[in-house]
Amino acid sequence: MLAYLIRRMWQIVPTLIGVILLVFFLFNAVGGDPAEQLAGLISNPEQIAAIRQQLGLDLPIWRQLWIFVVQVATFDFGNSWATNESVAHIFVTRLPATLTIMVPVLILETVLGVLFALAVAAVRGSLTDRLIMILCTVAVSISFLVYIVVFQWLFAFRLGWFPVQGWSASPWTNLVVYAPLPVLLAVFVSLAPQLRLYRSFLLDEIGQDYVRTARAKGVSERLVMLKHVLRNAMIPILTNIAIQVPSLFVGSFLLEVFFSIPGLGREIIVAVNRSDFPVIKAATVYLAMLTMLINLLADVLYKVVDPRVSFE
Repeated sequence: MLAYLIRRMWQIVPTLIGVILLVFFLFNAVGGDPAEQLAGLISNPEQIAAIRQQLGLDLPIWRQLWIFVVQVATFDFGNSWATNESVAHIFVTRLPATLTIMVPVLILETVLGVLFALAVAAVRGSLTDRLIMILCTVAVSISFLVYIVVFQWLFAFRLGWFPVQGWSASPWTNLVVYAPLPVLLAVFVSLAPQLRLYRSFLLDEIGQDYVRTARAKGVSERLVMLKHVLRNAMIPILTNIAIQVPSLFVGSFLLEVFFSIPGLGREIIVAVNRSDFPVIKAATVYLAMLTMLINLLADVLYKVVDPRVSFE
């Protein structure tokens, strides 16, 4: 297993190099001149030249690329061009708020999605199964923004169960007071597609020969679903979870904006509006690295859920 991990880590290196080159040249090609944007409408060539020199934009392209590589290697992207705050400090201080929302969402949507999919797969072909699939299709067809408006109006303004916006310095207060409504919203929105997908994974396994053999031996239906079907369906489920984790951080952008959560997603949106390239580049590279590490973790978990998987 150690040899497999080392080999996979080496495979990450060329992918990371490709991400670095893509991010660097993409921002230099289509990002415009940051010096002109920072100088504003009322500026002169001398001010723009001074800003370019201060930001290192007057250096040769290969030196700018080398500086960017060093920043990625040292996890030091310098300071924000807009606020002069350290990019590392921005991530450290904003990430806890994002995790307060995203970790419960990931746990709840995975657990509930699997449990509901098991229940629906157990009554496959019935009227209940068809009605639930119709409801899931309708739910997926509705825009995320509509859910935000409806949930804020119903649970915050109408019923008064949750505050519509706000955040505090206390992690516990945030978790029990301000986080439940956005978490409930995110789980509700993601449950329909997860249920449909996990149901299809389970139905693929239900039709296999080993399931018919287990039933022929007199194994109860509940044990067949939990011990045999679910266990063998865990590999595609883990694959989907690995894909969903980076998407959760992207999905947190809207939640943090509409619920005034001082998280990383809202900070990145502000950075995009300000053309704050150090923050945007750091977020892009970190998200790519997170995706690669999550995929590696998923490959390792395959062995845990299915001992037949070999690391070769």
